[in-house]
Amino acid sequence: MWSKRELRAKIEDWLMEDIGSGDITSECTIPEDEQGKGILYAKEAGIIAGLPVAELVFETVDAGLTFKALVKEGERVEKGQAIVEVSGSVQSILSGERLALNLLQRLSGIATRTREFVDVLDGTKARVVDTRKTTPGLRLVEKYAVRIGGGHNHRYALYDAVMIKDNHIKGAGSITKAVEAARANIPHTMKIEVESETIEQVKEALAVGADIIMLDNMSTEMMREAVSLINGRAIVEASGGVTLETVRAIAETGVDVISVGALTHSVRALDISLDLNQRKR
Repeated sequence: MWSKRELRAKIEDWLMEDIGSGDITSECTIPEDEQGKGILYAKEAGIIAGLPVAELVFETVDAGLTFKALVKEGERVEKGQAIVEVSGSVQSILSGERLALNLLQRLSGIATRTREFVDVLDGTKARVVDTRKTTPGLRLVEKYAVRIGGGHNHRYALYDAVMIKDNHIKGAGSITKAVEAARANIPHTMKIEVESETIEQVKEALAVGADIIMLDNMSTEMMREAVSLINGRAIVEASGGVTLETVRAIAETGVDVISVGALTHSVRALDISLDLNQRKR
């Protein structure tokens, strides 16, 4: 999850980007004491994620606003279904509307896409995980949305796990040299993952004791061979161009983890809107 302080700091920055010195249109056209209710509703079916984030947006804009979720986080909603009621100052509702919707739409889109992958993998042992291919500034909440959709998180950033990729191997001279150097410099509690593109690289990573071996852009036939070779001596991750159409076949090769950058880097936002009604002075 996150600390409320950490998320609020991000939201304050995002609000400054959107509101700046003030919401000119709302301030010019709507009386300061105008009260009302905004209804957020789904314009298409999907999984809702980001309700706590949207609530904190409105709270940061105006602590006097009342936020009432009408569905649960992670719940599937249908087209036209009401999601949230937010009531109080109309000026404040409209000032927070865009940021709240932007976040709720994107996170719900991620959760919806993730759930599709999770559903396709039902009955296999493989788990779907995200990558670091996230929107700058949004990684905290985008990875949260993956979890709400039923997926799992890969490493959060460069600092929390060793992941030796092709350029690290080139820079170090070999998989063996890279793994040995990493092991000499990291805590004993940290795992080492090695990206491999060939069976020979899998053999080298296995021989040097990698904890996780990534099979990068391999055919399903090569993956089966690699899984058989590894035989439980390391966690096996598949990666590279994974789609809803290919993920089941990848899982059936016996891999443990399938990483999917498309969960976050190119997902389509879920269409959600806000309508203002029940206005009163």
